[in-house]
Amino acid sequence: MPDLLIELFSEEIPARMQKRAGEDLKKLVTDGLVEAGLTYAHAGAFATPRRLVLAVEGLLEHSPTTREERKGPRVDAPDKAIDGFLRGAGVSRDDLEIRDEKKGKVFFAVIEKPGRPAADIVAEVLDKTVRNFPWPKSMRWGAGSLRWVRPLHSILCILSDDAGATVVPLDIDGIRAGDTTEGHRFMAPGRITVTGFDDYAAKLKKAFVMLDPAERADHIKHDAEQLAFAQGLELVEDAGLLAEVAGLVEWPVTLMGQIDDDFLALPPEVLQTSMKEHQKFFSVRNPKTGRIERFITVANRETADHGATVLAGNQKVLFARLSDAKFFWENDLRVARTGMEKWTEQLANVTFHNKLGSQADRIARIESLAGELAPVTGAQAKLARQAARVAKADLSSEMVYEFPELQGLMGRYYAQAAGLPDAVAEACEQHYSPLGPSDDVPSGAVSRAVALADKLDTLTGFWAIDEKPTGSKDPFALRRAALGVIRIILDGGLRLNLDRFIDSQLLKHEIALNGHSQETEQLLHNLLDEIADHGVFGAAVRVVKDAIEGDEPADLVRIEAEIPDRSADLLAFIHDRLKVYLRGEGLRHDVIDASLAMPGSDDLALLVTRARALQDMLSTEDGENLIQGFKRANNILTQAEEKDGVEYSFGADRKFAEDAAEIALFDALDGAQERIDPAIKTQDFAAAMAAMADLRGPIDAFFEAVQVNADKDVVRRNRLNLLARIRSTCLGVADLTRIEG
Repeated sequence: MPDLLIELFSEEIPARMQKRAGEDLKKLVTDGLVEAGLTYAHAGAFATPRRLVLAVEGLLEHSPTTREERKGPRVDAPDKAIDGFLRGAGVSRDDLEIRDEKKGKVFFAVIEKPGRPAADIVAEVLDKTVRNFPWPKSMRWGAGSLRWVRPLHSILCILSDDAGATVVPLDIDGIRAGDTTEGHRFMAPGRITVTGFDDYAAKLKKAFVMLDPAERADHIKHDAEQLAFAQGLELVEDAGLLAEVAGLVEWPVTLMGQIDDDFLALPPEVLQTSMKEHQKFFSVRNPKTGRIERFITVANRETADHGATVLAGNQKVLFARLSDAKFFWENDLRVARTGMEKWTEQLANVTFHNKLGSQADRIARIESLAGELAPVTGAQAKLARQAARVAKADLSSEMVYEFPELQGLMGRYYAQAAGLPDAVAEACEQHYSPLGPSDDVPSGAVSRAVALADKLDTLTGFWAIDEKPTGSKDPFALRRAALGVIRIILDGGLRLNLDRFIDSQLLKHEIALNGHSQETEQLLHNLLDEIADHGVFGAAVRVVKDAIEGDEPADLVRIEAEIPDRSADLLAFIHDRLKVYLRGEGLRHDVIDASLAMPGSDDLALLVTRARALQDMLSTEDGENLIQGFKRANNILTQAEEKDGVEYSFGADRKFAEDAAEIALFDALDGAQERIDPAIKTQDFAAAMAAMADLRGPIDAFFEAVQVNADKDVVRRNRLNLLARIRSTCLGVADLTRIEG
């Protein structure tokens, strides 16, 4: 079986595209080969800045001959039907066979496709792959029509076996396939003839090309760590930068340079970001001081002066870049020391969203909400409002304008320079967190209040203007914001009713978005005050409406109808995110649904406590059996209620009990209720679940000893009411109807 080697050699492929391009090449070619009947043993793709490579081992020499039978129309069918069958099968009428079937004589076509040589199939598949390659961006060059990410110079395509290597006959837009490639552009110019993948990889290594990107990355990391270690320093790890740099070089040569003393006082994050974004340098840190003191650059060649000229050029460019960063830093510090209000005022001219106003408008809403949330997180309301007021001020700073990824972090530095409390400075940095499922949540009470306010304002704002995520599209990262709300609440064990805060924030957006008369505006502000006092939108509306003399304003009628729907929809969205998060934490989906169905589901910490207690109970033998007993009771009761057209919920009476097991169940339910009620009141769900699980034995004994549908009507009704009591007792803890199995 021959092996196949393909190399597509071009000008430099952007590093960010290489990994995906290698995967696409492998998939397109191997899928095409298999579809044409050529199976293989193994395939591997590689990429360097100048080449995409695919090596396929154990390829069939020929595709197999295939024989296919197709049943056609009856012999007496209309000519049009027969002609259509002939066209579809690709045969003539003379090639058809006539066979007897149950419904008469029928035409059959026997289609034989002879096998084809591997070279012909490879040429066909590779031609199609190259012409239709899914580059994110591509270009044309010269007079040809071929599109590629950068000008394509040559194609290596050979089939090799024990007898030697054969070039696959292929010509794509004048580029004829061959058995040669090039080594390093500067260190080994000229063509190299190869006979197979092993020969190809070995000769490239001699020609100063490391083919495997993983090998290049390991080489860079190892050498960089050794250079740093030799100076008593440590490399600041950056997996993303490492992968990118490995895609910029074919022969990595690591060099360590010095950062000028003038810049060592810059925040380490500024140094690291500036060097990474502008120069693709790795940072080297002094572990004793935490300062970034040196940098690692990766050259693409060895030089006679061992990189001295390369380093000198890089240090010259770096000096200019860091001079800019130092200028921004010093300017920003001068502003911060006089107070951050100037930056906050400038945010009035920065649009957050054309329907949701400026960043200053948003900050005002977040400031108000952070003050309301402060008691929930354990923060001082004054500190929370102060932190929210300056948390986004650094968006106006020169440093964040140059390096947007430093927002928040620079806010902490500037807040410290302004002499603000540590909790405020911490909130400036942490209020954006968490940015993802693995990111840390804010640690301080003030930071949590501001972060929660920021995310809730974002969610309610976009819900207010009906800009919700659809399918896979989420341009405003609202799923991430919802997950952030969930993680902040659960990580901090925060007890709050989201409904109240969602309703009030939706109302604030309503006031800001729509022009209202002075009278209506006052009513809406009164409604906000009532929501703050009552915590329930409906109750607040009733209080406000009772105080109105005359007709209700039309806007109030509309708002009364719209806000609950939007609020419920947003809470459902947060619940959907919660389900995904909790499933990742190991909670069953039916357990989550059973807990969500209970009152108070907008209190996420309470909801999760209930769900965990329920899952713990269900993991026991008593819990499993209790579910079966509950479902049996519920099924019998539901069928009886449908049949009789009544609801059996009027209370069972012990005096009609005839069996000892029946009396024991009465006693067990009484005892369970005495334990469950106080446990639910104190939200001790573990105790409530344990009390419910203890019902397993009496319920099982009841069903073993008693026939529910007794001949005596009064006994039957009493037993059905007893089943209703089982149902109500269990449903008071969780909606067990949603538990599967």
